[in-house]
Amino acid sequence: MLYAARRNVVREATGQAAKSARTVVIAGVPDGLLHDDVMTDILMIHFQKLKNNGGDVEEVMYPTMTKGVAYVTFEDQEVVESVLKKDEHRLEDRRLSRYYPLKVTRYCENVFSSVTSVLNMSVFKDQFVLEDLIEEFKKKSTALSFGPLQSNGHISVQGSFPAIKSLRDFLLLKAKSLSEKDEREESKSHKRPWTRLQKHRLPTETSNSVRNTDGDKQVVVLDTDIYHYLKHFFPRTFLVNDGVVISDITDGDVTTVCIENAGSRSDAGQVLRVKQKIENWSVKLHNTLRKERIYFQEHIRDEKRRYKQACESLSPRYPYVLIIAYDTHIDVVGNSPEIFEFTKELSNKIQSLFQTK
Repeated sequence: MLYAARRNVVREATGQAAKSARTVVIAGVPDGLLHDDVMTDILMIHFQKLKNNGGDVEEVMYPTMTKGVAYVTFEDQEVVESVLKKDEHRLEDRRLSRYYPLKVTRYCENVFSSVTSVLNMSVFKDQFVLEDLIEEFKKKSTALSFGPLQSNGHISVQGSFPAIKSLRDFLLLKAKSLSEKDEREESKSHKRPWTRLQKHRLPTETSNSVRNTDGDKQVVVLDTDIYHYLKHFFPRTFLVNDGVVISDITDGDVTTVCIENAGSRSDAGQVLRVKQKIENWSVKLHNTLRKERIYFQEHIRDEKRRYKQACESLSPRYPYVLIIAYDTHIDVVGNSPEIFEFTKELSNKIQSLFQTK
């Protein structure tokens, strides 16, 4: 029944997809300069002009729950493709004192584009100049943004989850080569093997993966939001027999899932099958889900409670939208068309709640 219901949701989402596919996200809208209705009118005029590769606009959503961001929906999806091809969008109007550059992106893309991870590079310090190694990373992973290298060998990395995972796999290869080199050297000198990798350790998920050679333990690294969505809506993915144990460690945007045998007689093949099932679902969800982050305004009393009230009232109509509440914001995760409609209704409900208080 669960999967039959999900197929119905997919069919419904396909019907809704037309609107989200005709929508672009506009970032860089000057906030607070003009009345919201005036700014909406300026945006509509801009995206209707032929010189901006525009066309007939069905709707402009502004303001939204994200400061400086608007959604523009065109009547024809072809206009979206045309607008995205324009190298630069500059918002100009006689009611503005100057022009403002706009960033225009497709609503359905860049689903989880802001994952942050901290890499522990100290394992490599005896073999490489860390600054040179990081420069190699930057050339290899141009889509990632690197923070400054800390004295303890840690460095923060930000970018899409697939790009960070690709960098992690590259690190694993280098770490594994160090491990094998040390083992050969230790073997030649007839000493007990004790690799530099084991002494220094990479982050938890990396060290687990490197020493997983017997099939008794498997590690999957997931986007944290994907992990929450998977556990909430696909709990059967994590249902295993008594011979397999699943544990997880969440570190900000990244969650490491460890699957291992519970006893000596356990089936190593079962561990691998569970890993593959989780990975397959993760890939599917990463390609279809979108996340919207809505921040609370600190100066508005009880805003968190009002958002919770509004989300609860909408949840029955959006059964496959996941709401994750934090102290400063809420994350809304679901497929692109549902999130588009959900956030629009949520904005209207919040405005209504404020008007009635």
